[in-house]
Amino acid sequence: MIVLVLFLRNFSSTVIVALAIPISIIATFLIMTLLGRNINVVSLAGLSFAIGMVVDNSIVVFENIFRHREMGKSRIQAAYDGTVEVWGAVFASTLTTVAVFLPIVFVAEEAGQLFRDIAIAISSAVLLSLMVSITGIPTLAAKILGRVNNPNPKQVSGFSIKGLAGGFVTLITRFIHWMCGYVTVRILVAVVLTTLSLSFAYGLIPKTEYLPQGNREMLFGILIPPPGYNRQEMQRIASVVEKDILPLIEHDKKSQTAERLGLPPIDSFFFVAFGQQAFMGINSKIQERTRELLPYVYGALRKIPGMIAVVQQPGLFARGIGKSRSIEVEITGPDLVQLIALGKQIFGTAMQLLPGSQIRPIPSLDLGSPEMQVIPDRDRLTRLGLTTADLGTTVNVLVDGTRASGYRFLGEEIDLTVKTETGRISKTQDLLNLPLISPTGERVVLSSVADIRLTEGPSQINHLHGERAITIQIIPPVSIALETATQRIEKEIIEPLKAKGVLDGGYRIHLAGTADNLTRTREALIWNFLLAVVISYLLMAALFENFLYPLIIMFSVPLAAAGGFVGLFLLNRFVIHQPLDIITMLGFVILVGIVVNNAILIVHQTLNNMRNAGMAAREAITESVRSRIRPIYMSSITTVCAMTPLVLSPGAGSEFYRGLGSVVIGGILISTVFTIFLIPALLSLTLDTVAGLKGIFKAKI
Repeated sequence: MIVLVLFLRNFSSTVIVALAIPISIIATFLIMTLLGRNINVVSLAGLSFAIGMVVDNSIVVFENIFRHREMGKSRIQAAYDGTVEVWGAVFASTLTTVAVFLPIVFVAEEAGQLFRDIAIAISSAVLLSLMVSITGIPTLAAKILGRVNNPNPKQVSGFSIKGLAGGFVTLITRFIHWMCGYVTVRILVAVVLTTLSLSFAYGLIPKTEYLPQGNREMLFGILIPPPGYNRQEMQRIASVVEKDILPLIEHDKKSQTAERLGLPPIDSFFFVAFGQQAFMGINSKIQERTRELLPYVYGALRKIPGMIAVVQQPGLFARGIGKSRSIEVEITGPDLVQLIALGKQIFGTAMQLLPGSQIRPIPSLDLGSPEMQVIPDRDRLTRLGLTTADLGTTVNVLVDGTRASGYRFLGEEIDLTVKTETGRISKTQDLLNLPLISPTGERVVLSSVADIRLTEGPSQINHLHGERAITIQIIPPVSIALETATQRIEKEIIEPLKAKGVLDGGYRIHLAGTADNLTRTREALIWNFLLAVVISYLLMAALFENFLYPLIIMFSVPLAAAGGFVGLFLLNRFVIHQPLDIITMLGFVILVGIVVNNAILIVHQTLNNMRNAGMAAREAITESVRSRIRPIYMSSITTVCAMTPLVLSPGAGSEFYRGLGSVVIGGILISTVFTIFLIPALLSLTLDTVAGLKGIFKAKI
C-alpha cells in the first residue's frame, strides 16, 4: 500500500486498489475449502506470494483509469475507457499466470503434494483478482475517484519525487525512441541482453537438493556396535553417552555447559538398546537451534571405539532416520560374502570421498554374529526313515517352537504352537543331546544324525527383488549438495567397479533413497518448465491471434531465469544458506507465468496504438512504454515488497518458501528492468520486418 501511495499520490486511489487484497484472499479460502485443501505452512506461503500478485491486475486497470481521468474525462467515462483498453492484456496475463500451474498437478511424490497447495492458492487468488479488477475496480473508480490534476512536466521545486519519476520516464522513452531508429542498436540490445541472461543462468545454477528438512526440535541417533556385544557392554556405552549429554539439560533453568559451548539446552534425552542395535533421541528446548546440537552429539558417539553412528534431525517428509536426505547404494547378488566385501569397499571409499558424511550399512558389514548350524547326515537319516524336513521341524519345535495349526475364537485367529518344556535348552551344548524319535520308534540324539557347528553369520539377510542385498546409506553434510554427492558416487565408486568387472556374475548396484526421488522429480520439473513455456506461448498465440507477438513476449523468460539464479545467489551470499531444492525449482515455473505480464502490456498497448490511433510502429512502441512503465513498475515493486518478508524473516517453516521467494523476486526485478529495453527492440524489428515483407510482396504483385 505504501508503494501505491508513492506512485499514485492519492489516498482514495490507494484504497480502491488495495481492496483487491482482502477480497481475493478471503475468497481463496472458500475455493481451497471446496477443493478439500487445508491451511498449512505451504498453502499459507502460496497465499503470501499471492498478496503481491493480486494487486497487479487492479494496478493495471486502475492506473489506466487514472490516466484517462488525467486527460479530463468524467469518472464514468474514464472507468469505462480505461478498463476496456487494457482488458485484453489483463486477461492474457492472468491466464498465463494460472496456466503454468497446470503441469504441476501431475507431479508425483511428496513434492507434488506441496506443489498442489501452492498452485491452488496462487491460481485461485489471481483468478479472483481478475474478477475484482474488471468489476470492482471500475465501479469504485466511477463512484469515489476524485478529481485528478493533469500531469505538469515542469518541476515546481528543484527536487521532488514527481519530478524525478517524470525525468526517469522521459529518459527511458527517449532512449526507446532513439533505439527504434537504428537496426544495429536494436539487434545489439537483443543479442546482448539474451546472451547475458543465458550466461548468468548457466554460470550461477547450483547443484540441486530434494526437499527442505524442516526445523524439528528432535535429534535421532542410530548406533551399530561391533558384533557380539552383550547387555552389560551396551549399558556401559549408554553411560558414556549419557555423561556427555546430561550436562546440556537445564537445572534450575540454566545449563552452564550449554552456555559455555554456545549450544541450545536440552529438554529430554533417551537411550534404548536391544539385540545388536541401539538408538537414542534428544529434544531441544529451542526448536530453531536444534541443528546446532548435531555436531556435538555426533562427536560424542564417535568417541566409542568400533561404533558406527548416524545422528540426524528427522525431516518433515521422512519415513525413517536419515531418509529425508540420503543416498542409498543398494548392492544385490547371489553370494553374501561377496556382497559384504563390496559393501566394505564402498563404505571405505565413501568415507574418503565425502568427508563429514554419516554412513551406515543396512544390515551390518560383518559375519560376526554367533550361530549354531545343524548339518544333516543324510545316510543316517535315511536309515532311520527321517527326512531333512522332519529334522528341521523337530529342531525348530525343541528350540523355539513352531506353529502347527490354528483355530478361530470370537472372530480372532489363534495359533497352536508346539514347543518343548520351558528351560529344557539353556546352553548351546544342550543341542547335542536333543532327543529324536524315528518312525520305527528308535530313540536317538541330534548329534548322531547331524553335525553341529558353532560358526559366525549375519544378524539378518535383506532381500531386494528376490535377491540378497546390502544397502550403504550415505547422508552427505549440508555443505555438499545431494546432486554433487550422487555424481561423485556414480563417477568415482560405481563406474570404477564396473570397469574392473567386479559387478559381473549377477551383482548389481543401484542408487535409491532421496537421490532417486531427486532425479525423478527434477526431470519432471524440467519437462514441466518446458511445458509451461509451451502452454503460455500457445495461450498467448490464441489470444493475440498471432504467432509472432507471443514469441517476442517469451524472450522475457531467459531474463527471468537469470534473475532467479541471481536472487538465489545473493540470498546464499548475504542472508542464509539456501540450496536449490525442489520447492525452490518451482519458482522458475511460476516465473514463466509472471514475467510475461509486463511484455504483454507493452505489446498489447503498441498494437492498440497502431490500430486505434493510427500511429507508426516507432511512435506506437515509444508511447506504449511511456504509458505502461508506471503500472509495470508499480505491479513489480508491490509483488517484490510483498515477498521480501518471506525471504528475509527467519523462523520455523521459513526454509520451505525462502528459496522460492528469492527466485521469484530476482526474476521479477531483472526482467522488469530489462524487459522495457528487450521487448521494444524485438517488437520494433519484427514490425519493421513484417512491413518490409508486405511492401516487397505488394511490389511483386
